[in-house]
Amino acid sequence: MPPGGYGWWYVDAISEDGQHALTIIAFIGSVFSPFYKRSGRRDPLNHACLNVALYGPKARWAMTERKRDAVSQAADSLQIGPSSIHWTGEALEITIEERDKRLFNPFRRPVRGTVRVIPEIVNPTAFALDPGTKHRWHCLSPRAHIEVDMKEPGFSWNGSAYLDSNFGSESLEEGFRIWHWSRAHCSSGAVVCYEGVRRDGSSFASALRFARDGTASAEAIAPVAALPRSAWQVDRRTRSDSSRASVIRTWEDTPFYSRSELETDLLGERVVAVQESLDLNRFKSPVVQFMLPYRMPRGD
Repeated sequence: MPPGGYGWWYVDAISEDGQHALTIIAFIGSVFSPFYKRSGRRDPLNHACLNVALYGPKARWAMTERKRDAVSQAADSLQIGPSSIHWTGEALEITIEERDKRLFNPFRRPVRGTVRVIPEIVNPTAFALDPGTKHRWHCLSPRAHIEVDMKEPGFSWNGSAYLDSNFGSESLEEGFRIWHWSRAHCSSGAVVCYEGVRRDGSSFASALRFARDGTASAEAIAPVAALPRSAWQVDRRTRSDSSRASVIRTWEDTPFYSRSELETDLLGERVVAVQESLDLNRFKSPVVQFMLPYRMPRGD
């Protein structure tokens, strides 16, 4: 990981009954860390964290940044503080040992458990998000099965999941102004839409269909579907064959970022999608940078 760079591994999932959902993101060179930004981003490994967000009953949210002494890497594993990620050859196993963080509440509840992500589709190809290849996205498994066993809070569930990774040699805000991303499972496999505006003002938009054998093919991108702004007035957008999409629930709502569960029409089907919108001009603002440490503490 070069100075100034970043990497993350991202999982999202929805339970079979639709009551629970989660996202787990392992960061090195944490892209949203105010501490990494203030340091001049000289040492990505000194700013690592495991972000765990549990949605639905017994919700939790944890994101404690760790210093380099608490981080270790190998070809098939990553240790971040007391939590770890390990690739077994057939599944990604995540051991979670964190504490949640709530605004204006000093009591931090434990977040403990294990998660197994078993790929159903594996994609070997990474894609550049900019002409200079400073930002790369690799959809590792556009469709996967997940097994969740949380000790704190206590619940277990199975469901459908998605796994990808992103890597960059510069900060997100140097490369982009805004982006919108969504993924959905469909009968033929999965589809991912990526679009936004780069820092130089150029736009990009793509839709990729992933077949059951992992083959990726470019699709004609569907029309823009209007979505309501988030409570923080973040502009959200997605794509739909019918220009018709609706928000089932908003998972994350912050001054610069939102993550939502949607219904939309893609590839001739009505599908459930996970969607994100990111405003990096807002992220750069002094007010947001002042607020972030209250949500993302730095530990040992």
